[in-house]
Amino acid sequence: MMSNESNRTYIGLPTPVRHDITATKYFVQALDIFSRVFAIRPEDKVLILADPLLDPRVIDAVIGIAKSRGATARIYMEPSTQVAAIPGDVHALLKNATFVVSTWFCSILDPLAIEMRRKGQRWVKITYFRDYDLLHTPQARFPIEVIGEIVRATAARFPKGQNFDLRFTDERGSDFRIAFTPEMCVNQLATNRWRGKMLADEDGCYVHYLPTHGPNFWDHNSVKNDFSAVIPMSGVLYPQWAVGFSKPFEEKIAVRFSGDTVTSVDGESPDAVILREMLVGGRMIEGGGCGFNPKAPRHTVYPAGSNSPGALHFGIDLAKPSEYIRKVMPDWEEPPVHMDLITFDSTVTAGENLLVDKGFLCALRDDAVVAMASQYGDPIEILEAFVY
Repeated sequence: MMSNESNRTYIGLPTPVRHDITATKYFVQALDIFSRVFAIRPEDKVLILADPLLDPRVIDAVIGIAKSRGATARIYMEPSTQVAAIPGDVHALLKNATFVVSTWFCSILDPLAIEMRRKGQRWVKITYFRDYDLLHTPQARFPIEVIGEIVRATAARFPKGQNFDLRFTDERGSDFRIAFTPEMCVNQLATNRWRGKMLADEDGCYVHYLPTHGPNFWDHNSVKNDFSAVIPMSGVLYPQWAVGFSKPFEEKIAVRFSGDTVTSVDGESPDAVILREMLVGGRMIEGGGCGFNPKAPRHTVYPAGSNSPGALHFGIDLAKPSEYIRKVMPDWEEPPVHMDLITFDSTVTAGENLLVDKGFLCALRDDAVVAMASQYGDPIEILEAFVY
């Protein structure tokens, strides 16, 4: 007698809810967050710094908010996002603006942009909102109040009033340390992003939309953007992936540092050869860029991620433009003098305090975070059901 085993149907999970049943409420939820992040005021002079590959519906959405609030909006477009410095032709426009929406790479580091923010200009960087259809994703509708609480809970784990090492380790052998002074820690955590401010409503703010890319565990905010400052750091990182590579590395590749500078890359695979040519001589500028949105796709690392909580990226400014980047990512949102190395399983400590445990952002289980998430539903689903 023949068995019917092969004909059986196994159903162990719920049937996915039909898109037409949930689409409207999800989209309105995302639109509400979008509208609040872009906190444009009636008197604002909005300047959009765009590029030809930006979805024009994104520009129209920003203009729509400006018009609805009685603000004015202007658009300036460069040939790509890879603008290394604010062009001279734009200086007058930028100085006249009060609210800036930008796709340009130089937004965070350009001296004029920094000066204008110090004078109160508000910025929204839209690296992660280049496609209007992203409003239909779970990360777009994730409650920004919860993200802010996650960020603040993480900041609270940094030691205060003492010297400490920010240390990154993993089971592959990574051990990279950055020496913090009390003053550096105060500077690092003073930015609006580390204070959990997700809306562009605070004078001098710089926020990301979609609200996925959280603040870096270390960057030059720690020394008030003095790029000549020498920050004691050194060690080795074994990245699992990097932007511009189609899949995670199969070989265990070591990236070794002396100070903030890459001195060698160990490995024999084709990926290691490419990284060696690219990275040696480059300088660390982002020590542990961390995501804080649990619904950001964990294994999406392009254009600068992953932005899932506990996954980290390490930004390296290269000694020279990379031919590899120019070949495989000619239209990358960042110039070919920058590279992001990715880890998914790092442990991060600040002194004796645990920030990330083998790729899990510890603040997700802090009482204040769980309490905040409970206002929006089941905190376990909200905080720990990552999107893969």
